[in-house]
Amino acid sequence: MSIFNPQLLFSLPGGPEWILIILVVILLFGAKKIPELARGLGRGIREFKDASRDIKNEIDKEANEVKKID
Repeated sequence: MSIFNPQLLFSLPGGPEWILIILVVILLFGAKKIPELARGLGRGIREFKDASRDIKNEIDKEANEVKKID
């Protein structure tokens, strides 16, 4: 029987761990900087979604053009 359990290695943090993580983030960045970081993260996610949607639309457009040629 092994003491090493890989499931424990990759488990999600519970309540006390989240509180500790939030406190460390507040200490590192400060309460005023956190909303700016969240806005920046939101903009980045939105830009990524827009870019992926544009790529999908381009692929669909090209596929439709190929179907018209056939």
